[in-house]
Amino acid sequence: MSMLARIESEWHDEVPVVRLEGEIDASNVDDVGNRLRSIVSNRSVALIVDLTATTYVDSAGINLLFALGEQLASHQQRLALVVQEGSPIARMFSLTGLDQAIGTHPTLDAALDAV
Repeated sequence: MSMLARIESEWHDEVPVVRLEGEIDASNVDDVGNRLRSIVSNRSVALIVDLTATTYVDSAGINLLFALGEQLASHQQRLALVVQEGSPIARMFSLTGLDQAIGTHPTLDAALDAV
């Protein structure tokens, strides 16, 4: 995995939560995507990706999140994102419509309540 991003995971019942610190861009998007997909099991009802410590997401990262949301939906699972309100990442998600396609939440607790 590129040192641009650090990924930590934990479980809340049947929901894996991934905290991503750093950047998601074309140089590491495949590694990040593989790691996110590997964390989800058939028993998972959802995947929460906490992006509050993420400093940058380029178009490759946004495409990854769209694709991951679709992939999970095809298995009757949900993707939820934790994004700090008013952050540059939240604005980018709004501009691209990602926040309309995938549930975004200001806190982990809000995301857990939603899934």
